[in-house]
Order: sequence, then structure tokens, then C-alpha cells
Amino acid sequence: MKILMVLTSHDELGDTGKKTGFWLEEFAAPYYAFIDAGVDVTLASPAGGQPPLDPSSDTDDAQTKDTKRFKADSDAQQHLATTKKLADVNASDFDSVFYPGGHGPLWDLAVDQDSINLIESFIKQDKPVALVCHAPAALKNVKVDDEYLVKGKTVTGFTNTEEDAVGLTDVVPFLVEDMLKANGGHYKKAADWESFVVADGLLITGQNPASSEETAKRLMTKLNG
Repeated sequence: MKILMVLTSHDELGDTGKKTGFWLEEFAAPYYAFIDAGVDVTLASPAGGQPPLDPSSDTDDAQTKDTKRFKADSDAQQHLATTKKLADVNASDFDSVFYPGGHGPLWDLAVDQDSINLIESFIKQDKPVALVCHAPAALKNVKVDDEYLVKGKTVTGFTNTEEDAVGLTDVVPFLVEDMLKANGGHYKKAADWESFVVADGLLITGQNPASSEETAKRLMTKLNG
């Protein structure tokens, strides 16, 4: 089984002067869920090479068993440092795609044409697409048959109240919850910071960092079904 993981290349947190990128837990937990299941994992990002790590996800209080495992795993670190360019990957080479979050995707993956085309290709090839936390931002401009992919589908993603809690409501270019609703999605959520995952057809979405491992497991269940 082959799964593509797509990470952000964006590292500027709006005009705050602070850094952003991908969220370490949202990469590490799914990565090891896939690796431990014997999956062949390919990593890609818009710019290729080393994706920027959100420093907020690398603090002591943000560490989990999977982030600690990653920090001790030189092979995984090298794998991450050499992501393929998104323009050079093809959906036909993979069984599925998984998008980790972090705030970065709000700026680049939401509008990146290679990412948009890639997700549309996976859907047209009847292959599942999974995204967690802020990564559903990548669905913002994805359409199939001239309709937004999320229209009429049950979806989740980082909540407005979670964004408010981290103090970035006025910094981000858009709110994931609002965008999913505006594009016609049936948005569902659990309590803030609790694991919550929904699957609707080929689309699997997780609400927040706590949902990252469950989102990956739900994708594996779909693929093994």
C-alpha cells in the first residue's frame, strides 16, 4: 500500500513576524500509524525539501509518544528533509493521500494549484483523501463536477473556538470551520481539543491535533475495507 503525505511549505504567520508551518504531532502520529502498518509513505510539499515546522508544536508541553519517537528517528528526519515537490507527484502512483495540519496550509495549500489538482485526481480515481486540523484548508478551492468537494458532505476541521483559544482568529486568512460551511459542507465538531473524526465517502477529516492518529487509522480502515 502506498500513501502520499502532503505538508505545507509556508512558514510566515501572517504579518505577526512569527513562524508557522506544519504541526509536528499531526505529522508524526499518522506517519508512524502508516509505517507500523507496513505502508510505503512518500512525503511531498509545494516547495520540496524540508517543510517548516511550527515552533509552537515543538515545545515541551506539545510532545507525545510519536513526536518523541520522531526526534529519535534519524531515518524519518531524513525522509522529512527531502520531501518531493508537489508538482512532481501523481495521484495514480498512490492509494491515498493524507494532509497533516498546522497553520501553514491556510496560506499555501488552500490556493496551491498542484494540491488542488492532486486532490481532485484522487477523488476522480475513487481514492480516499484524509486531512486533519487546519489541513482541510486544502479543500477550499477543490471542485468536482463544478461543485465544491465538501458540498453536501459531513466534514470537520479546526473549530472557530479552538482558533480563538490560540489567539489567531484575526491573523489567519480564513477560519476552517467557516470555509467548510460556506462551501456547503455539513460541519460537525466535538468539544474543543477532543479527538473527533468524520468520514463521508472518500473524504476523511479530523478536528484538531488530538484527532491525528484516529484520522490516520480511519483512513487505513477505509483502505483495508
